[in-house]
Amino acid sequence: MTDKKIAIYPGTFDPITLGHLDIIKRSAALFDKLIIAVATDTLKKPLFSVEDRVSMIRYEIEDCKIKNVIIKPFKGLLVKFVKTENANIIIRGLRAVADFEYEFQMSFVNRTLDTDIETVFLPATENVHFISSTFVKEITRLNGDTKNLVTSNVKKLLIKKFDDA
Repeated sequence: MTDKKIAIYPGTFDPITLGHLDIIKRSAALFDKLIIAVATDTLKKPLFSVEDRVSMIRYEIEDCKIKNVIIKPFKGLLVKFVKTENANIIIRGLRAVADFEYEFQMSFVNRTLDTDIETVFLPATENVHFISSTFVKEITRLNGDTKNLVTSNVKKLLIKKFDDA
């Protein structure tokens, strides 16, 4: 293990929202290095390919000028990915009580799989606590305005994706 505090923020990020960016910015300020782990094998059916999601996140991180963040796709068990990255901290954002219940259970499952791994919960700030990628995709699909939910870049990519469908 290294002296640097390395944290992993996992998710599908399909697409990255202002809520995700809130957690990323705050986590990057707390840890020496933050790895955004983009899930490649998930039960969810992503709208965007893993390459598109990584590219989208990279653009947003560069636009925010966050220097200690890297983005990596991962496959398989999160705890194994955490170990391969010499990390022992998993970041999870919480939007609501329902999130807490699920995330609390998941943290215990991860801890059962590897007792060296800790989960840090960050509550979303009040202006983004209601945002979910699912809502963003549905609003876009129905031609609604997502300007307060995603960045203008992500909004354009979403509109293009649904126009091409």
